[in-house]
Amino acid sequence: EAYIALLNAFANLTSEEEVLLLKQAISDFFAKRADEEMEKLWESGEWSQQTLDDLKTAHYRTPYKK
Repeated sequence: EAYIALLNAFANLTSEEEVLLLKQAISDFFAKRADEEMEKLWESGEWSQQTLDDLKTAHYRTPYKK
């Protein structure tokens, strides 16, 4: 249902500027949601400054065999 709503919204745009504005609004929406979830982790104690510091040096890439 959300997919169709987004398709309809994009279909009704009349200029490149409107497309960019809608893309920015969608980006802002997801950034806000991510920020809210991070705030919950921080307030619950699941994440701390140590967690962030650890992520700076973490390597999660899949190793490839040569």
